[in-house]
Amino acid sequence: MGFMRKFLTILLLCSCFSCGLFESKEAKTQKLVNKEMLTIDWNDVDNYPLFANCDESTSKTIQRQCFERELLNHFWTTLQEFEFVIDTDTNTTVYVDFLIDQEGKITVVNIEKDKGIEKTMPEFDAIISQSLRNLPPLAPALKRGIPVRAKFRIPIVLNTNS
Repeated sequence: MGFMRKFLTILLLCSCFSCGLFESKEAKTQKLVNKEMLTIDWNDVDNYPLFANCDESTSKTIQRQCFERELLNHFWTTLQEFEFVIDTDTNTTVYVDFLIDQEGKITVVNIEKDKGIEKTMPEFDAIISQSLRNLPPLAPALKRGIPVRAKFRIPIVLNTNS
């Protein structure tokens, strides 16, 4: 009887304190994946969102430049279609914050501008939002080969002093 109690106690202690020894391969793999996910800087993408005419095999810097250039060209083309009546010369920068989701869909998050622009061009926000809806197809940003959401800020310089 004494041997059985000792064996039962040892068996209970082993089952309570050494769960890691009997952990499945899948659970161990999941723990490693979770640990790795915590070390990834999700705010820094590996590949920028790309338009069809941007080369995905170029460096990250070139990808960013192509992405920003195409986006600014699109804004410029859109803004050229409208006539704004402005009393004074303007030289200001408007900042457009937007989000590109995992499927390449783009949405405006915020538009930061001074009160003068808001007063003289009240339709500016709507024009920019509509402009983004009319963008050509966009491949999403990538992190470790996985499409991810990414936020961006683009400055738009408004200058009537030409």
